[in-house]
Amino acid sequence: MHSVQLELEAVEKQIRVLEQRQAQLRERRAALETSRADAHKSRVSIQRAANSPTTSTPCVSLHRPGAPRTRSSQMSFTPAPGHHGPWVHPQRRRRARPRATTSPPPVFEISTRNRFSPLRETERDAVIVGDSIVRHIRATLAEGKVHTHCLPGARVLDVSAQIPAILKADESPRAVVLHAG
Repeated sequence: MHSVQLELEAVEKQIRVLEQRQAQLRERRAALETSRADAHKSRVSIQRAANSPTTSTPCVSLHRPGAPRTRSSQMSFTPAPGHHGPWVHPQRRRRARPRATTSPPPVFEISTRNRFSPLRETERDAVIVGDSIVRHIRATLAEGKVHTHCLPGARVLDVSAQIPAILKADESPRAVVLHAG
């Protein structure tokens, strides 16, 4: 009992230290974000000052009464976005190969009947539904079939909304496994 109490106090102390460290890191992140924003603003203002020539609309000799007067204006340029991240090589374009326009006629008859269709028509004993983590799961039961349905990027509400569409109206599998996270 005493050792459990000591262990609990040690864990609580670690939690306090981690919370303090988290607060320090949040302060540092906020300071970095404000300094980054300030640096971006100053860089943009320097670029605008260097790249903003003053222009004026030329005076036209055929001035009509009531026509607007010419004014000088300030041109502004949007700076090109900076490149962040690893260097990316552009993909080379390859020549398209000429494709055959028609396929040769079949020489003999090919059977298109699926001999495994009776297996497909049997009911499922288990259904696994989830996000991309269940993509390559192959589960087996002692008897029966298991179907896996992958919904990439799905959250809990997305998975639960898809269950009626996945399960047929007259179907009631023994097990339904849901995963989202």
